[in-house]
Amino acid sequence: MLVLIAFLPIVLPFLFLVVLKMPARRGMSLTFLAVFLAAWLAWDMELLVLASSILQGLHKAFGILIILFGAIMMMNILKLNGAVDRINHGFNNLTTDMRLQAILIAFLFGAIIEGVAGFGTPAVVVAPLLVALGFRPLAAATLALVSNSVPVPFAAVGTPVQIGLGNISTDVAFFNEIAYTITSLEFLSGVFMPTVVVYMLLLFFGTNTTKKDYLEILPWTLFIGLTYSTIAFVIARTLGFEFVTIVSSITTLLIATVSIRYNFLTPKHPWHNARTDEPEEIAHSDMPLWKAWAPYGIVILLLVLSRVVAPIKWFFQNAIDLSSSDILGIDGIDSSLQLLYSPGFILVLAAILAVFIQRASKRNIKMATMRSLNNVKGAALALVPTLALVQIFSNSGINLSDLDSMPIYLATFLGEHLNGIWILLAPFVGELGSFITGSATVSTLTFSPVQYQIALQYGLSPVLILSLQLMGGAAGNMICVHNVVSVGAVVKTEGQEGLIIKKTIWPAILYGLLAGFAALLLF
Repeated sequence: MLVLIAFLPIVLPFLFLVVLKMPARRGMSLTFLAVFLAAWLAWDMELLVLASSILQGLHKAFGILIILFGAIMMMNILKLNGAVDRINHGFNNLTTDMRLQAILIAFLFGAIIEGVAGFGTPAVVVAPLLVALGFRPLAAATLALVSNSVPVPFAAVGTPVQIGLGNISTDVAFFNEIAYTITSLEFLSGVFMPTVVVYMLLLFFGTNTTKKDYLEILPWTLFIGLTYSTIAFVIARTLGFEFVTIVSSITTLLIATVSIRYNFLTPKHPWHNARTDEPEEIAHSDMPLWKAWAPYGIVILLLVLSRVVAPIKWFFQNAIDLSSSDILGIDGIDSSLQLLYSPGFILVLAAILAVFIQRASKRNIKMATMRSLNNVKGAALALVPTLALVQIFSNSGINLSDLDSMPIYLATFLGEHLNGIWILLAPFVGELGSFITGSATVSTLTFSPVQYQIALQYGLSPVLILSLQLMGGAAGNMICVHNVVSVGAVVKTEGQEGLIIKKTIWPAILYGLLAGFAALLLF
């Protein structure tokens, strides 16, 4: 009975959003109600602990909404300034092939943002850029989510490794050993992800698609996947785990740009058959290309400085600290929110600076703010119940019956019954964690002790199993409800969250299988 209850936060969102096609705000509200009652009546959680968990969820939802607001405001201001038109001209001058644009923007530029920010920021930044290029909103959301996978284990200068595994070890050598293992496994799973992204575009959103459309792009996508994975492999063994994503993504983006410029492995004829029915004509803009991209450069610079340079990091983390500890007096129920350290604040700051750099009207700031607040309201209605139920699920170990928490109970149950194929299952535990919590870091924090104990108990390599946990946590970003809600808010696909998950669940499963098979082959 208890294992069925532990599965509720996984089964009910899939039932409501994917099968019954409910909007996220309704489906997640019903899931929250069911999990609340189950935690109270069956898991014996006190009402005070439940109330504390709900407030914790509200606090965390506010942090996510700040990121979402910043991403939307950045896009709105750049549109008003005319910078988006100039950026689109730049991409179209490089290539008009939507397959190549999807990799450049969703996979590689998204990976750069992931490397310095993480926490769902890449998808909400790159999806509007794809829409501006003529991608359908549903396609933009789907591709942005699927692309946000391979770079995630080393996101935000290594946060999922360093923080996610912090309850296992604090040894940098151990973290680097994990990085060696992940980047080795990625030679099977990671190499194919650019191909998967493009094939998703062709399969689900293309019209009149032929075999040639698939086959002619294959050499280039495999080249990009192999390039990224090789560079990541080298960086993990030289600079260390913190720099794997950011260095690999920037270097691969430069190589991809050169390969397109000189027609290396790229198709001879551009492919456009996934554009909106009535694509907007790109207005002419005299703005220099560097000036149009400057705000994104500022975002990357500020994110790197605030996370790598110790004095600047201290200031950003402590100047405006809105964190809350021991909410309602319940020990261990905390929520961190350092306002200046949030990617959302940095996005807002860069958006405001863009008005001055691009010499646009200062009225654009007010107009963009009002539009962005209006866009965020709908997402809030879905994010609040989602984050509230996540915290109840995570805090369910605080109960009167001395039961393990729901996630620990769930993982332990699976380990006891399926340990014989655990190498294949370990990535999917990570995926389940991210699907529920919305974070590869939190998934790893939650499940790494169980994964570690299962590895020791059944004679498996702890480093290998924890690496698979991190890779699964990364893949879970594709299907995580609050990421889907956030992306839907920026590209205006609210109410279609189930449809997006229905598409992204297949590459998430494929990524997990490839990671497991790579582990069997290489270790």
